[in-house]
Amino acid sequence: MLYYLYEYLTSQGIHIPGLGMLKYISFRAGIAVLFSLIIALVYGKRIINYLRGKQMGELVRDLGLDGQKQKEGTPTMGGLIIIIATIIPVLLFTRITNVYIVLLLVSMLWMGAIGFVDDYLKKIKKNKDGLSGKFKIVGQVGLGLIVGITMYFHPDITVKRKYADAKVVNRNNVEQNFMPTEKITVSTVPFAKNNEFDYSGILFWMNDKDAHEWAWIVFIPIVIFIVTAVSNGANITDGIDGLAAGTSAIILLTLALFAYLSGNIIFADYLNIMFLPNMGETTIFAVAMVGAVIGFFWYNTYPAQVFMGDTGSLMLGGVIAVLAIILRKELLIPVLCGIFLIENVSVMLQVVVFKYRKRKYGLEYAQNNRFFRMSPLHHHYQKGGFHESKIVNRMIIIGVVLAIVCLITLKMR
Repeated sequence: MLYYLYEYLTSQGIHIPGLGMLKYISFRAGIAVLFSLIIALVYGKRIINYLRGKQMGELVRDLGLDGQKQKEGTPTMGGLIIIIATIIPVLLFTRITNVYIVLLLVSMLWMGAIGFVDDYLKKIKKNKDGLSGKFKIVGQVGLGLIVGITMYFHPDITVKRKYADAKVVNRNNVEQNFMPTEKITVSTVPFAKNNEFDYSGILFWMNDKDAHEWAWIVFIPIVIFIVTAVSNGANITDGIDGLAAGTSAIILLTLALFAYLSGNIIFADYLNIMFLPNMGETTIFAVAMVGAVIGFFWYNTYPAQVFMGDTGSLMLGGVIAVLAIILRKELLIPVLCGIFLIENVSVMLQVVVFKYRKRKYGLEYAQNNRFFRMSPLHHHYQKGGFHESKIVNRMIIIGVVLAIVCLITLKMR
């Protein structure tokens, strides 16, 4: 809104000292992260007290973990803090008609609503079941459809790729190093030479024209899978104090940097990466969410004063997935979201191995010889005697290392 105010006043010949800074994405991003952090820190406590007053406390199932029952009654739905603290600066400092901003806001509210319903039903029913799993899947698939269709058909979502034989030119005219704007389903392949992959290439039996026309058949299902997988991964990771928030902040900050570099034609030219027109605005959204998550993290570190609940975890996973997709970095997700991945895989391994051993050796053997002491993976380490703060800190360190590896891909082919 403030950006449009600046544009309006400028068009009327009114120049207010300092207001011209709003034309710079870097300035608006810096102000946005400060606003979101302050909102989360100042109003987070009030939201926690409100949730406590409404008796929206967490119901804890006894899993035999140290200190677990002491968490009974801790307010949940803390994801509302992240949502509110993100939306306000985004509305104030971004060009909200930007298609990417609209897509991210829809993703946040869509997944946040699904998580909110789940948390609310858990409280009303006084159990840990909440919203049926199939309804969550339907919601995730629905968001994947929205994102996939928008990415494929919206005219403002385009790419400018660099010519293979582009030569160094005057930095004031780097656009001549790039091909004309294209409407294609292209992505970035990490650690690979000539690291661009077009989904239409999967339809290898078609000619180029038909393959590009029908690429949506491949692209949209992949988008649905990514949104579903990452949102579930974030949901599973949210099992001990600060883990989902800490790892998500690192992921979002990395994606914010990718957004800034991909949305700036000078940096895109220097780094030899795709230039994504209109992408710069998403930097503001991403860093605003970083500030909101860090502000929430203040209250979510051990011992947590509030849990994000599915309102936060499903929403964070969904937004991270959509950010990666619109940045054409979805193939980096297994590395960047490595903590989510190993948490997801640990649950699947536990189930598969248990069923196999039950069928082969019987129920008693399967129960006494599980692959992990308990899944997800963070509970395995808790059962092994590690304090949850140590588990969180070490997983955050791993997340930082994975983020650095992803940033290295900007120059390592």
